Amino acid sequence: MTLTQTGTRGFRAYTAKHLDELLKRGGFDDGTRLRVRAVASVLPFRTNAYVVDELIDWSDIPGDPIYRLVFPQEDMLPEQDVSRIAGLLRADAPAAELQAAVRMVRMGLNPHPAGQMELNIPKAGNESVPGMQHKYPETVLFFPKQGQTCHAYCTYCFRWAQFVGEPDLKMASDDSEGLVRYLREHPQVTSVLFTGGDPMIMSAPVLRRYVEPLLGLEQLESIRIGTKSLAYWPGRFVTDPDAADTLRLFSAVVESGKNLAFMAHFSHPREMESQLVQTAVRAIRDTGAVIRTQAPLIRSINDHPDTWVRMWTGQQAQGMVPYYMFVERDTGPQDYFAVPLARAYEIFRDAYARVSGLCRTVRGPSMSSTPGKVCVDGVTEVAGRRVFVLHLIQARDPSLVGRPFFAEYDPAAVWISDLRPAFADRFPFDPAVVGEGELLAG
Repeated sequence: MTLTQTGTRGFRAYTAKHLDELLKRGGFDDGTRLRVRAVASVLPFRTNAYVVDELIDWSDIPGDPIYRLVFPQEDMLPEQDVSRIAGLLRADAPAAELQAAVRMVRMGLNPHPAGQMELNIPKAGNESVPGMQHKYPETVLFFPKQGQTCHAYCTYCFRWAQFVGEPDLKMASDDSEGLVRYLREHPQVTSVLFTGGDPMIMSAPVLRRYVEPLLGLEQLESIRIGTKSLAYWPGRFVTDPDAADTLRLFSAVVESGKNLAFMAHFSHPREMESQLVQTAVRAIRDTGAVIRTQAPLIRSINDHPDTWVRMWTGQQAQGMVPYYMFVERDTGPQDYFAVPLARAYEIFRDAYARVSGLCRTVRGPSMSSTPGKVCVDGVTEVAGRRVFVLHLIQARDPSLVGRPFFAEYDPAAVWISDLRPAFADRFPFDPAVVGEGELLAG
């Protein structure tokens, strides 16, 4: 059976309706395929021909890291949830019953962590501004409507709720004029990050409609594009019909006096091995853009220091700048992918010690939590107590940036919410009790 490929502009995508046939390629039996389909009913699935044919080693299934990066796994969700939805699929249950069960599971997965919907959405008067987040004073995130999908979905993605067809969970806007107006009203904003989804799923003319209006804003110092396209569809910058137009737009940003930061997501060294990727990297860098690289630390995909050494040294050799190692966020299948903070620090430290100073631009392990980006600086002993040493790289409250603080050592902790303060009754960002029933923000 030949798989039907769908997509636009020559981009060939495989979606959930192709999942069963793709799994047959991996030799999975009927029961396993059914359970994977159950997981894919809750979490989004999308990949493409480049990932399937060029990146995945089909002789190493299910252990192949790129396969695990894009294909749902049958044990990715709690057993009772997988069994229930698999049973409904097996019984060909009515669509409404299936969707109700799926939605219940989704709502239990913390679909928008770190206050994304409650704390990050800005307001114009009393009205929320759609498709935008403003968590840190100097940076605004914008979610262009046409960029709210990806060339392929990562199974660990903390933005999974953007892709599951739940309107109340999706952030998106096509109001470029509204973005400019908001920026003019907030002169402290010096950086705009286009995110998604993946902005590079958009054609050059559509991307241009969002980017060009920003070039005349003197307050802006940088424009950032968060994207996985270099890993999942490098032809976007080399062989696609609008590749040259896209690169001209990048050059125009730099020529306007803005820094164009191309925030490239590489989760595994194999994503960087293709000659096409290396050609795309050179083309982007030739526009004057700076490529910064980042990825979360993911169990079963990149949870070994050797993997990060290969990534950071390979990136530096191609002129990219290693930027962040993130901790898997508290959303979606976190339990499946999370690495304990103590182990995360060991992996980071061991890899960091084996690279040159040019690679030591990288920061982490960093948790993008409600108060800000919390970095694990180390594990040490203070006054006879074993503790984590942490600091905020970025914070809602700028006065907290760079201030060290301590947490009791917990070898099982995977997120800031698992930690307890050490040598204090609260963390610096926690509310302080000043009287019975009265709280004061810290």
